[in-house]
Amino acid sequence: MTIELTRPTTALFDSWAAAVAEFGGEHIDGSGMTAPTSGDHETLDALIAKAEVISDTSVPAPDGRVHNDLYWITDAGEVVGFVSLRHELNDWLRRFGGHIGYAVRPTRRRQGYARTGLALALERSRELGLDQVMLTCDDDNAGSFRTIEGAGGELEDVIDAAEQGHPSVRRYWIAL
Repeated sequence: MTIELTRPTTALFDSWAAAVAEFGGEHIDGSGMTAPTSGDHETLDALIAKAEVISDTSVPAPDGRVHNDLYWITDAGEVVGFVSLRHELNDWLRRFGGHIGYAVRPTRRRQGYARTGLALALERSRELGLDQVMLTCDDDNAGSFRTIEGAGGELEDVIDAAEQGHPSVRRYWIAL
């Protein structure tokens, strides 16, 4: 396996479209986006433009937002997942989202992609100068909380997230 974090690019359109299709219109955790019903060029172009704007630290982040780097987890040029790395936390992220979010294509789960994608995101977090990062996951997502704990995540608490459509959310901190 050659797993990397790759910035969204039109060069991987077909692989991105196939990955998005696997999520079937569901919210893609960690991607900063909701999956379109079809992976089209206009949607990808808009995602790339959004990713460039929101990651540009030379200008203030838009109101209510934080600077955010969007990546694809790729393996030998195939998009197998998504990572969102937020440079700081706002109130909503502090409660529900954390610094890092990730998702792996359903057909590529349980193959180490989340673990490796998270490890690469932690390296990028260190490069940003962060001392620690928060990650969250649904309380019933054993795969995700095992991945976070395996990366050194220390459980802070489990909070009620009914207002977000989830029964509860685990909040973790990883020291860098």
